[in-house]
Amino acid sequence: MAKLYFHYSTMNAGKSTLLLQASYNYRERGMATLLLTAALDDRAGNGRIASRIGIADDALTFAQETDLFALVAAQPTPACLFVDEAQFLTADQVWQLARVADDRDIPVMCYGLRVDFRGQLFPGSAALLALADNLREVRTICHCGRKATMVIRRDDEGRAITEGAQVQVGGNETYVSLCRRHWREAVGA
Repeated sequence: MAKLYFHYSTMNAGKSTLLLQASYNYRERGMATLLLTAALDDRAGNGRIASRIGIADDALTFAQETDLFALVAAQPTPACLFVDEAQFLTADQVWQLARVADDRDIPVMCYGLRVDFRGQLFPGSAALLALADNLREVRTICHCGRKATMVIRRDDEGRAITEGAQVQVGGNETYVSLCRRHWREAVGA
């Protein structure tokens, strides 16, 4: 029976790299994969998953109104479904992905952030933490060497900000992964 997986971390842990590598491994063995990514994150180009280390692949995009079960059903059946930027899923979409695993017997591998810059769960991440059959933390480190579990959003002067919209697409110029202690120091908590 296929399962729903959630690989989560902070920024710059290598989630997209792991996704692209796993998809490559399937394809190398002659098995088709289907890649999905959030339409709102087009830093690598629309419908493109890219890693900081320079590897990339094309993907279908999803928006909040996309029915993912129907989207997958309309494609040739893949050996595995890979979802990047899974924090941007809605709770309903996570249930749709669970149906892909349960009813279509297709493994679903989701990769995304666990918490935002305020230390709050993203809706998609909360649903995945509740529903996924398997959870895997992808680890990265803080500048002090401890495990980074939090992320700050920086303003133009490099100061940590504590208010604003939950979603602001950005990379190293905007976000820094920190351990909880250094996150608390950065945000004044």
